[in-house]
Amino acid sequence: MTGKKAHIIVKDVTMAYGSYVVQGNLNFTINRGDIFIIMGGSGCGKSTIMRGLSGLKSPATGEVLYDGVNFWEGNTQDQDRIRRSFGVMFQSGALWSSMTLAENVSLPLEQYTDLNPGAIRKIVSLKLALVGLGGFEDFYPSEISGGMRKRAGVARAMALDPEILFFDEPSAGLDPVSARRLDDLIVELRDSLGTTMVVVTHELASIFAIANNSVFLDPETKTMIAHGDPKKLLAESQDPKVIDFLTRGKGREKP
Repeated sequence: MTGKKAHIIVKDVTMAYGSYVVQGNLNFTINRGDIFIIMGGSGCGKSTIMRGLSGLKSPATGEVLYDGVNFWEGNTQDQDRIRRSFGVMFQSGALWSSMTLAENVSLPLEQYTDLNPGAIRKIVSLKLALVGLGGFEDFYPSEISGGMRKRAGVARAMALDPEILFFDEPSAGLDPVSARRLDDLIVELRDSLGTTMVVVTHELASIFAIANNSVFLDPETKTMIAHGDPKKLLAESQDPKVIDFLTRGKGREKP
């Protein structure tokens, strides 16, 4: 992508629970339209960092800026305004089992807009169609597959036309074919809508298929040790931890 513009800037951020530091000294930039991967081994704090980026948990120190605005220094109104530019797809999809897909997707629209029921129905149908679920409006989550539930979760996260979509382990629990379809959907949505995507995952196939930017978190030093396109990191990084993670311990192939 050309003409990149910073969308999220993380400056000197430390994430902690009380005195326990999860990750510290974080400095990286997510550009508008990036598919940005938060990656690293188990227990390194990937989901905690995403919570910090999505306005769910404040950093112990440092700044998180959206288009140059420091989120955590803003008042409640400013924070709510910025939060409404976010969409979040949780690992399980987090759909209400007692509601149809249409009812699930309509919830944010009913809560945060003054649209009439007819307009909401049209938007819901459009969002479900965008994720390949046109015609499934009246189905309940229990009546569709796991991959379809994930896509319905994406549709709900997109309900308010967010500028930034956050995904927490989107491929977890999916078979390889369904996981690849979800990867393809993430890329298609970025390309068609220009949405910035922030994805927590440890799935190498997904990382190399969709990402153009990333941060690598190390659980031992509790800080980032790499930042950039994962494919470039695989080719050029000299850090054995990064190489080990990106090759599943096999090491880079010798020329």
